[in-house]
Amino acid sequence: MPTVAPVAVIVDGYYNAAFYPAAFARHGVRVIHVQSTADPIPSWNPPDPAAYEQSIVHTDDETTLDLLKQYDPLCVIAGQEPGVPLADRLSEGLGLPTNGSRWSEARRNKFVMTETLRAAGVRSAEQHRTDSAEAAVRWATRRGVFPVVVKPLSSCNADGVRICATADEVRRAADEVLASRDAFDLPNTEVLVQEYLDGEEYVVDTVSRDGQRFVNSVWKYEKTLADGKNLYDREILLPADEGPATELIPYVLTVLDALNIRHGAAHSEVKLTSRGPVLVETGARLNGGMLPSLHDICLGQNQADLAAMAFVDPAGFLETYAGKVCERRRPAICYMAATTAEGVVQAVDEETLAAINALPSVHRVDLHLSPGQRIRPTVDAATCAMRVYLTGPTQDAILADYARVRTLKDSVYRL
Repeated sequence: MPTVAPVAVIVDGYYNAAFYPAAFARHGVRVIHVQSTADPIPSWNPPDPAAYEQSIVHTDDETTLDLLKQYDPLCVIAGQEPGVPLADRLSEGLGLPTNGSRWSEARRNKFVMTETLRAAGVRSAEQHRTDSAEAAVRWATRRGVFPVVVKPLSSCNADGVRICATADEVRRAADEVLASRDAFDLPNTEVLVQEYLDGEEYVVDTVSRDGQRFVNSVWKYEKTLADGKNLYDREILLPADEGPATELIPYVLTVLDALNIRHGAAHSEVKLTSRGPVLVETGARLNGGMLPSLHDICLGQNQADLAAMAFVDPAGFLETYAGKVCERRRPAICYMAATTAEGVVQAVDEETLAAINALPSVHRVDLHLSPGQRIRPTVDAATCAMRVYLTGPTQDAILADYARVRTLKDSVYRL
């Protein structure tokens, strides 16, 4: 009888979780998609059904578990943030490698996440959560140190995050959060107020199996502050065995232990403050800006392929990667092009786009808008106009091309 290929299950395979089907296919594994909500999340394009053997819309745990048992899957993993709790419950219910539902809220709710770190003795931010803008103001005022950060409890891409220098700004920001829905189209019923963490912000991305971890990339964020919002400008790939990484990595490993992220991908954002590394947040998912082809060139591996390997070939993953950090083979930058334009995109200027693509360091350009779509001023990572990935033999060469892209970016879209 022919051998039936094993199955992996992806819950909410939106955005760059689209890299998972190909990653598992390289190991000869089929993929099934589970949508955690009755309707697709409107802020993201739906997953490509052609990439999956079957797509299941979750109604209740018992029904979904019965459907999945027919396939005898080897893993259930979250593609994006909303899928984390369901992936935890399904993997637990099927007796598969799991991060466990007991800690699901700590991996999704930013307040609970920070309190979980504090209870474990891990350095963390001062904070307060409330359903009242006035209570947010009272906490910030009593604390007496500004600025503070106001944000939703569970979102992503800096959605709704605002840096507030006065009590009035806290009130306005909290009112805005409480009157809005998050990036996953869920109502914000509470708001989080945290101390503003000084210092530079970094990313540490990992893949784990049975609590044994590989640090597969370290990045530095560079942002610009505009109207209380930190707008992403670029991410710079750093060596993992020198400089800030040597202080960041041990801290992040304690964070993953506290949050019980023992399996799969994780994306941790950390400020290197005057009192040491402090977590901004960790997502039990792939890095949203991870591009496998760029990572393969610059690092010799990528997070999607390694996460698949950790579930399909755990012995091979542990032997090759456990307890190690990545080697930066080439420098790289990911540029998130902000815009102040507003209107309807009439066309893409192909000549300008070709000029950007012709720059020696440009690896790939991802346009975020098409003709007929509305362009709006950038307010967070999700509203940047395009993303440009650059790599080259030297950092100076990349920076020269990055500067050229900045002069061309506003001519890419014709309004």
